[in-house]
Amino acid sequence: MKHRVVITGMGIVCPLGHSVNDMWNGLMTGQSGAAPTTLFDASTFPTTFGAEVKDFDLARFVKNPTIHNQGNRGTRFVVAACAQACKQSGIDIETDTPSDTIDRTRMGIYLGAGEGAVNSDAFFNAILAGWDDQHSNMDWAAWTKAFVSKTSAAAELRQEPNMPVSHLGILTGARGISRSCLTACAASTQAVGEATLLVRRGKADIMIAGGAHSMIHPLGVTGFNRLTALSTRNDNPTTASRPFSATRDGFVLGEGAAIVILETLQSAQKRGAKILAEITGFGSSNDAFRVTDMHEDARGAGQALRAALKDANVGITDIDYISTHGTSTAENDSIETKAIKNVFGDHAKNVPASSAKSQLGHLIGAAGCAELITCIKAIEENILPMTMNLNDPDPALDLDYVPNKPRPKEVNVAINESFGFGGQNNVLVIRRFTE
Repeated sequence: MKHRVVITGMGIVCPLGHSVNDMWNGLMTGQSGAAPTTLFDASTFPTTFGAEVKDFDLARFVKNPTIHNQGNRGTRFVVAACAQACKQSGIDIETDTPSDTIDRTRMGIYLGAGEGAVNSDAFFNAILAGWDDQHSNMDWAAWTKAFVSKTSAAAELRQEPNMPVSHLGILTGARGISRSCLTACAASTQAVGEATLLVRRGKADIMIAGGAHSMIHPLGVTGFNRLTALSTRNDNPTTASRPFSATRDGFVLGEGAAIVILETLQSAQKRGAKILAEITGFGSSNDAFRVTDMHEDARGAGQALRAALKDANVGITDIDYISTHGTSTAENDSIETKAIKNVFGDHAKNVPASSAKSQLGHLIGAAGCAELITCIKAIEENILPMTMNLNDPDPALDLDYVPNKPRPKEVNVAINESFGFGGQNNVLVIRRFTE
């Protein structure tokens, strides 16, 4: 039996706030999460700012925060996001004797979760200890000895990308299918999409799905700076993320976590849960091209987009809004625009498409699910998020990117696009729920 898959809960921790309402109010009022970096001394880096989660306290969301003290930064964020989503959906947490009637063996978890921060001081000191200046090579035995002496097994274990799933299992009691993927910027969209397939096929009644990531640490920022992927607009961070602009120079690195509760329509109706939206389509592809670059003809992005539309059984004229990947890099924005034009043809200019990353920053593994939540809110409120800082449009990019202010519009069907390094492409179609 093919089940309809509905969303009954959502939660988020992001640079605009620690709840869906905070995030949405920030998007609607033109706020930006970008600010000078405080998590480490970035003064010598090409990029000295990011979109950090500020003033976060897990104790505001769960009764037993100490259980999650060993979790990394992203793990603690996703525990809070999951607690919010479960509360909205009516799922009991932090109890061995839940009052709800949910079969925990039929409730699973699927996250697009990123690795945690490496102990940078130990890592770099080990490099100094292991470097053989006389022969200009690395003595890896000396490096290992120095690194092991400055780190602990427990600290390294909590950086593993599968650990957030374990924390959510402890939080919720979910004992069903448990999976984690890390397909870069497309990870949480892939997690939600593949969790949707599991629910649709009857492999689970409920799936807790989403993502968590924090790469605002020396190694993370170093890597993206070396790739020239980050904006270096240090003089004014709030204007740095400018998707589809002629003066875009890279993305703003963010952090956070986002969760949605997926379940069969029968399960939601039986529990009396409020249905927020329905996921009807999922498309996934691989560019099979380069490690960092998208294919210049947008073949992978277009393939995923077509697959999602086919899976949802909708045509291009049915789409009311596209939440773009919209990173503010020269490559992504031009190729994503090409993908939309390739699929939508002449109708492409009639479909509004905006990028929440212009305000949220790029949450990497958590980005896709965070932007899915903006689609749900657009359907609920009939208003489109803006693409902020779009003051000098790139003349080669000529779609309707909803520049600089939210736009009232009836939204019944929306698309959420996520494209990751390595050519990982994932697209979701969601719609307003109707009986």
